[in-house]
Amino acid sequence: MQSCEISSESTDDPLSSGLRTHRQPRIVVIGAGLAGLAATKVLLKNGFTDVTVLEASDHIGGRVLSVQQGKATLELGATWIHGAIGNPVYHLAEDNGLLEDTTDEERSVGRISLYTKNGVSHYQTNVGKRIPKDLVEEFSDLYNEVYELTQEFFQNGKPVCAESQNSVGIFTRDVVRKRITVDPDDSESTKKLKLSMLQQYLKVESCESSSPSMDEVSLSEFGEWTEIPGAHYVIPEGFMKIVELLARDIPSSTVCLSKPIRCIHWNFSAQRQEVIDKSDDTIRDNNHNENNHSCRPRRDPVKLRSPIFLECEDEEWIMADHVIVTASLGVLKQNHEAMFSPSLPDDKVLAIEKLGISTTDKIFLEFEEPFWSPECNSIQFVWEDEAQLEQPVYPEDLWYKKICSFDVLYPPERYGHMLSGWICGQEALYMERCDDETVAETCTELLRRFTASAGPVCWRGHTQEILFHYPWCFAVRTERSHSPGRDVPGPAQSSTYKA
Repeated sequence: MQSCEISSESTDDPLSSGLRTHRQPRIVVIGAGLAGLAATKVLLKNGFTDVTVLEASDHIGGRVLSVQQGKATLELGATWIHGAIGNPVYHLAEDNGLLEDTTDEERSVGRISLYTKNGVSHYQTNVGKRIPKDLVEEFSDLYNEVYELTQEFFQNGKPVCAESQNSVGIFTRDVVRKRITVDPDDSESTKKLKLSMLQQYLKVESCESSSPSMDEVSLSEFGEWTEIPGAHYVIPEGFMKIVELLARDIPSSTVCLSKPIRCIHWNFSAQRQEVIDKSDDTIRDNNHNENNHSCRPRRDPVKLRSPIFLECEDEEWIMADHVIVTASLGVLKQNHEAMFSPSLPDDKVLAIEKLGISTTDKIFLEFEEPFWSPECNSIQFVWEDEAQLEQPVYPEDLWYKKICSFDVLYPPERYGHMLSGWICGQEALYMERCDDETVAETCTELLRRFTASAGPVCWRGHTQEILFHYPWCFAVRTERSHSPGRDVPGPAQSSTYKA
């Protein structure tokens, strides 16, 4: 989908009531992610023919991108269909047979591990000990009870007390700690483990909420979101199949790739002459546009009198009657001041600035043989020395302490022996600055530290081979040998993906 043209069948203003029927309105959709493609599909289905999609990157799909790694399809972005009942993405996948090969193990209704509903999460401490299952279940019940309380402030209109500072993290830590501290049945060591598990649960919650910390999530609004009933489905062939279905009926000439927008002049009547002058110069100077396949205006803007002009990064100006902006919140937060002229209304600017979004990265590790037991569905990292910390903030050299867990990918017939880890916030950005070998070795050492509770292992070295490298992911295959002893992870293949 590399080329497109903006047609111009008339010089009449489409917004003038007397001439409205002379031609189709020109509609530009910014962004070829799921939202942009879905909007375009609806427009075309309803008879709008002059529709153009402008995508800044070199591919469609936005934050959906599936890659093949051996027999497995790894998701660099979106992974699950969350819920089934009334979920249009689920129905699209189901109606087109994309879920036929999804196994029972890949469908989960659990909050902590979404890869499988079977098996047990192993909560391991930084001294290599596994926390007993009954203790984990006891703490989980307490945490989930308090989690339900965080929903009630919005759902039931409960007032937020000053002590909570309107923060989910502060409220949760305060309530859970008080209940753990006053429990007469727990020993001091048990209380310490539960307090340490609290920090780990909040790290998981941060990844699920895409927030640097739950301390930055509004307590009064946290219960606003509604979970769609049903399981969390994966698409064995890759989430990109959903993208392909949405794009199937969109003509290739409609979508322009590698076409970033510099500015949307959306209230053109207030600054018409200035932009017309620039546009005239651009049209005169850029004669190469007549010989390439990029989007290009084909009429004099003075005659067209379009209400909207889009200024592209390549100095091209595109006219439109309507623009649908589907850019992500992260893009809007970074670019909205320069992206819109005049500026957006204050209420929209306030919403963009107040809504939060964080970096969330995935880490994939592949092993020749599993070192985890068959019933293990995830490895959760519990740092005992963090029991009394408030909001954990780590320096750059300790970024790995923000990794909350590694989930086991099921089934092994599809994924091999693979783990998927999660990290978010500033620490994820720290990790992205590291080279391939550093991430691979750091994650391997972390797993070794948390799971090796017995038996010395002597590592005799390893060799590394770079498998592939993306702008925001990398993979390293390493081979290892060790002396007989307990089977703990040695350096393996690792991949980190920015979600």
